[in-house]
Amino acid sequence: MKKNDLINLEIIDTTLNGAGVGRYDGLTVFVDAAVTGDVVLAHILKVKSNCAFAKVKEIITPSLNRVDAECGSYPRCGGCSFRHIDYKTELEIKENNVKNNLKRIGGVEPEFEPIVGLSDVGYRNKAQYPVSMEKGGLKVGFFSGHSHRVIDCPECQLQPTEFSKAVSVFKEFLSENNISVYNEELHKGLVRHIYFRKAVVTNEIMVCIILNGDNLPYLDNFIEKMKSVFGDCLKSVVININRDKTNVIMGKNCITVYGEDHITDVLCGVRVRISPLSFYQVNHNVAEKLYEKAAEYAEPDGKTVLDLYCGAGTIGLSMAEKAKKIIGVEIIPEAVTDAKFNAQQNGFKNTEFFCGDAAKAAEKLKNDGIKPDVIIVDPPRKGCEAELVKIITEDFAPEKVVYVSCDPATLARDCKLFKEQGYNTVKAATFDMFPRTGHVESVVKLMRLK
Repeated sequence: MKKNDLINLEIIDTTLNGAGVGRYDGLTVFVDAAVTGDVVLAHILKVKSNCAFAKVKEIITPSLNRVDAECGSYPRCGGCSFRHIDYKTELEIKENNVKNNLKRIGGVEPEFEPIVGLSDVGYRNKAQYPVSMEKGGLKVGFFSGHSHRVIDCPECQLQPTEFSKAVSVFKEFLSENNISVYNEELHKGLVRHIYFRKAVVTNEIMVCIILNGDNLPYLDNFIEKMKSVFGDCLKSVVININRDKTNVIMGKNCITVYGEDHITDVLCGVRVRISPLSFYQVNHNVAEKLYEKAAEYAEPDGKTVLDLYCGAGTIGLSMAEKAKKIIGVEIIPEAVTDAKFNAQQNGFKNTEFFCGDAAKAAEKLKNDGIKPDVIIVDPPRKGCEAELVKIITEDFAPEKVVYVSCDPATLARDCKLFKEQGYNTVKAATFDMFPRTGHVESVVKLMRLK
């Protein structure tokens, strides 16, 4: 097999990123936008010693699980992975992926609860759009898969419809005023990204524009154009300054140029302030169900709960009414400020929030003699540091740990570490926080062995 070969291929499995898997002359072939049951004519793009990568040239026999993508930008846009697959099959693929990772990598087989999925159109309450001058003109959309080439996506079904309208108006604003856009290779140009946040319950909107500079020309005109789309729902317009030569979207400095420096939403009955740099789950409705499950696993009634990687405090605060005390730790200062404010505006007096690295903060709490009954961890995709797992299991040694994860592989790796430290993974639940994409959220309950 070599590059540009055309082969007939039966698809026998589907990966978490929505690629079909086939076998040809003993070699595994991954085919973008294929699904189990397809028979395709595959165009080989790359051949390695143990596998090959291809795209669909022609669908010879479609799978019973294949559906119309109903999106003109798919699969060129890298936002979705499962738009060609029916939703029931997508849920099965995601659930099986979590189970297989826990068993294969973690060596654990907890009691599994059925996956929770809500395929709401426009479920994302946050959208970040890179801006680029490509061949063919100005593009404001999403990066194509495995690249930084921007693809226009005028009607993204994952976003609220008003976001798409705002992108169109924003493109007009840039063109009419001849405002430069960022070039990654040259590190020149002004506008890098635009992003929107929407509070689902209150309908408040934040607009944030990321600049390779300090000022946006014709700022008043920009604000008026955003008002024309969002009306009275527009509560905040922020400039974020990012002069670094980096793939990181947001810089550290934010300047509020209209309205408030935050918007407010309600999650699990708790009013939550959301700032530009705050972490907040993108799927409000599924996040509520996930937090309810985390509380069920934690059983916080009358207990001291330590919430590591707490963000704006949303998980811990959802349990504050029942818990004896909530202690939150987060490394982003703005998120800690939001967490403290959220506790105050909801009238919770049994909460404390610290700014710092989770491992170092946990060590400080240990030195202060704080002994939590339950520890909740919700780490980034890279998972927990081994040092932190050791501190949790040896120094704190709580009865239970509740682990919320957005990456099945690092979750499984960490469950293995906890197992080696005497904690058994007893229950697991999976939540489709990101329908049609290759991501899945999980929560597991770990119990200290007696």
